[in-house]
Amino acid sequence: MTATGSSPRLGELDVLRGFALFGILLVNAQMAAGPWPASGGGPDASALDRGVAWAVTALAATKFYLLFSFLFGYGFVLQERSARRAGTAFAPRHLRRAAGLFALGAAHAVLLYPGDILMAYAALSLPLYALRGLTPRGALRLAAGLVAALSALLLAYGLATVALTGPLAPDRSMFEAAVAAHRGDALSVPAAHLRDLPAAIGANLLFSADILAAFLAGLAAARARLVERRGRDRAWLRGVVVRWLPLGLAGGVVTACCVNGPWDSRWFHVGYAVAVLTAPALTAAYACGLLLLVGAVGPAAARPLAAAGRLALTHYLTQSLVLACVFTGYGLGLYGRTGAAAVLAGCVVLYGAQLALSARLSGRVRYGPAEWLLRTVTRAGRPPACPGPLPADGVRHAR
Repeated sequence: MTATGSSPRLGELDVLRGFALFGILLVNAQMAAGPWPASGGGPDASALDRGVAWAVTALAATKFYLLFSFLFGYGFVLQERSARRAGTAFAPRHLRRAAGLFALGAAHAVLLYPGDILMAYAALSLPLYALRGLTPRGALRLAAGLVAALSALLLAYGLATVALTGPLAPDRSMFEAAVAAHRGDALSVPAAHLRDLPAAIGANLLFSADILAAFLAGLAAARARLVERRGRDRAWLRGVVVRWLPLGLAGGVVTACCVNGPWDSRWFHVGYAVAVLTAPALTAAYACGLLLLVGAVGPAAARPLAAAGRLALTHYLTQSLVLACVFTGYGLGLYGRTGAAAVLAGCVVLYGAQLALSARLSGRVRYGPAEWLLRTVTRAGRPPACPGPLPADGVRHAR
């Protein structure tokens, strides 16, 4: 989630990580809240809940894991450069980091949230290492090929489903079993997560081409030093938003219509085929639009986002911990009892608290607990304890 190395941090990357945390939270919270993510709370959900669930699919689903994946690929190159400067072999360091990330992800999936993506990141970081010698153009071509192949596969399957089957009625017994397992005592929750884990791993395997494509796009951008050259180029950022925002929004609307209605469940995979093709456009527009906004509002706006981005892995795991305590037998047991609108409101409160905490800790700590643990494993030794204070705007900018 964050770069491992002693190189100066690119503040724009931290800002984007801090922003992506909110989108990840919106999507994961809807999944963690109950067994009816596509309908916003089940067949009896209110119009408001259905509208919120529809909007989350259109505007957030599949967009923010792509942003994190892009940043992961960018950070990979920064880590490689850091190891080179330090005179340290990169391969052992990278393998240790992948192993540490996988272990964190496995614990996260079993104990807190089976939809974990850290294990997928760890596994896919190995082919990323193998492909590190690609030129930026070659990496982008391979990324485009992976996206096109996955989209074609989903579209073919989805169209066959539409043509050959009728609308599928939800399996109420399966949903009732899921509700009972998640609302049970604390020991039943890991067991429920273990039962859900094969399906979650299958989904990650299916979308591994999409994740690896975003890794490669980040690798290409880092090789070309895109953030360093364009991170504060307002004309270029504005051009990206103008070109790609309409396509991304249109794709999000089509995806939401297929996944959340009014089109029936047969269109689900068609919707995700559209998402695979168009989500990168909306993700790029979000990223460039945010950097434009930060520049227009002033440097103070960057401080909480950049501070949160420095602690992104800790915040990601903390979000899952809070969601587990609210919705499962670890705590309140509200699984299946909370509509999408209430979940959205809770996400705003939780994310606001994380931003406030991050800003308060800014300049006092260099890493959160999860970052410290992962860096210790990566370096096979304790990382530095404190970076010193941040600049006045809270961001160490690219040069």
